[in-house]
Amino acid sequence: MNLRMFPVQPNSSRRLRRGNSASVSEPLSRHSSYQEFSCETVSQGVSSELLYLSPSDQEMLIRQQAMDKIQQGQLTEAIELFTVLICYNPHNASNFNNRGLLYFQNGSLEKALTDYNRALGLNPRLGKVYNNRANCYATLGLLELAIADYETALDLDPLDIRARLNQGITFRQLDQYEDAIASHDLALQFAQLLASTDETTVPASVEGHLYAERGRAYHLLGDWNCAIADYYRALDRLPLAESSQTLVYRLRSQVKGWLDELLAPLKSEN
Repeated sequence: MNLRMFPVQPNSSRRLRRGNSASVSEPLSRHSSYQEFSCETVSQGVSSELLYLSPSDQEMLIRQQAMDKIQQGQLTEAIELFTVLICYNPHNASNFNNRGLLYFQNGSLEKALTDYNRALGLNPRLGKVYNNRANCYATLGLLELAIADYETALDLDPLDIRARLNQGITFRQLDQYEDAIASHDLALQFAQLLASTDETTVPASVEGHLYAERGRAYHLLGDWNCAIADYYRALDRLPLAESSQTLVYRLRSQVKGWLDELLAPLKSEN
């Protein structure tokens, strides 16, 4: 997961929490109590059947098993399998990033930061890892650190639509509404550019999310006409979802609430 969900609160009054010792070069995870895993212990749990496969086939099979566990929602088991992969190949930045994502989804934010830092230590040019670490910082309320990582992610990949979306959300949380709108504007322009090249199609749900977040920034800035227009654009692009547990369902519900908030005074006059 590399998208941020908008805050549950109906306004954007959340303030920046400043850490005394945390910085981009010295994140919180350095001061955490996260214990190192033991590869010797991990290897004891590996099926004996895998021992007859080549190392590359072992890694491929374990990675597939981890993906299956993720699809089944078994995050703890998936984390254990990625730990096995890391033991097989401790120089693979992708495995640390993937395990960091799972830790993040599981609520273990400091462990996620540790893995993102390891991934970037192995390959400092992985833009998506900066985006993932920024999401983690933002969840912890360290919004300036998040902005710095989003900027690095975009320097490495200017066409990363999700990083621009996440950056805009964070600007809005800092009450920097014009910067938020500018981030969403660029993201929408790049989305249209990618669509015109037929090389990459931005999912309608992501485009709908962009309009929803830009609309919220307009809303809080006081430009209600632009906000209403963007809310309608968002609802037009966000697909209907059957389950109330999905991100799209929550997005649609939130946008409808924001739209009703703006339209209620107009309806009362009629």
